[in-house]
Amino acid sequence: MNSRAAAGLEVALLTGGIDKPYAFGLAMELVSKGVRLEFIGSDEVDSPELHTSPNLTFLNLRGDQQRAASLATKTSRILRYYARLIRYVSTAKPKVFHILWNNRFQTFDRTLLMLYYKMLGKKIVLTAHNVNAAKRDSNDSFLNRSTLRIQYQLADHIFVHTEKMKNELLKDFGVRDPVVTVIPFGINNSVPLTDLTSAEAKRRLGISDWEKTILFFGRIGPYKGLEYLVAAFQKVAAGDEDYRLIIAGEPKAGAEIYLGEIQKQINAGTAAGRVLQRIEYIPDDETELYFKAADVLVIPYTEIFQSGVVFLGYSFGLPVIASDVGSLREAVIDGRTGLLCKPCDPAALAGAIETYFESDLYRCLDQRRQEIRDLANSSNSWDVIGGMTWNIYADLLER
Repeated sequence: MNSRAAAGLEVALLTGGIDKPYAFGLAMELVSKGVRLEFIGSDEVDSPELHTSPNLTFLNLRGDQQRAASLATKTSRILRYYARLIRYVSTAKPKVFHILWNNRFQTFDRTLLMLYYKMLGKKIVLTAHNVNAAKRDSNDSFLNRSTLRIQYQLADHIFVHTEKMKNELLKDFGVRDPVVTVIPFGINNSVPLTDLTSAEAKRRLGISDWEKTILFFGRIGPYKGLEYLVAAFQKVAAGDEDYRLIIAGEPKAGAEIYLGEIQKQINAGTAAGRVLQRIEYIPDDETELYFKAADVLVIPYTEIFQSGVVFLGYSFGLPVIASDVGSLREAVIDGRTGLLCKPCDPAALAGAIETYFESDLYRCLDQRRQEIRDLANSSNSWDVIGGMTWNIYADLLER
């Protein structure tokens, strides 16, 4: 990578005001490589480093996104944001616009907003974290597929995280092979990591040292398969009183009924008292507590391509038990970083949990944590991702 060439790269990073771990990790790496970056963010993704790093300008166009606000307040906020964004784009110096996430009005973002960027001569890089999230969530439609196709066709280059995702882009949306690059999912480096010990984390949550602690972490929705984990936990807990389950995260919009059914399922079981529920948004400065208290992270998803929660777990050296769906097989190294099991099958998941707690990976967890961190950093480092991203920026500008 040529440092002089890097210094000439000016990029606008459009975050949609969400997903701080990915936006932060990528931004820090790009500016370390000399890219001059304009970071379009919100209160939710703000961080002190975004205001003190050379070559980085943090533009808080989205502002406050408190979920408890009224509908009128939310509508007013998002309309003001779009007005600010459109005004910003009209005078923005960067020629490369890198979209990490769309904003609230997906149809507008995928069509008219993309055309606006193109009209102003911007080169558009798009990171497709989900090729078709509506299909995953079982609410796909002709309008959704049509607007996705328009956005994918208008993008100058698209990043995806797995070969399966690339194949779906090519097959379902007619994207040409040369404009798609498979790029790793970066290891989370935005969450504070202190000298908090596992024993102390368990103590703060009221969990005993010897208890076998399982963690489900993240936003709760139907494709997350939490009901299968609860059923599996009830199976293993019936024969062993040392099992504990932590559920930490808030429901996705519209998933309140789904969560209510799961809570009925928990309360109907005999191990309800061994389930610790933190059904709320978990801020960054509290995330470490749950991952340090846990002995294993469970990802019981029914459908997914890749999950950032896996790599968040790895950043704490925490092993993962995951459903064998999407490309999770590429992220979980059997016996070294965790285990895979059949999806949508509580018995199979219960068996995987018992196998894990009988394994050397669990018995030697204190020693294995650093190995897991090292493995994740070697394959999913921001240095590798930043280099690949820089090359695409430079190639687009040359062309």
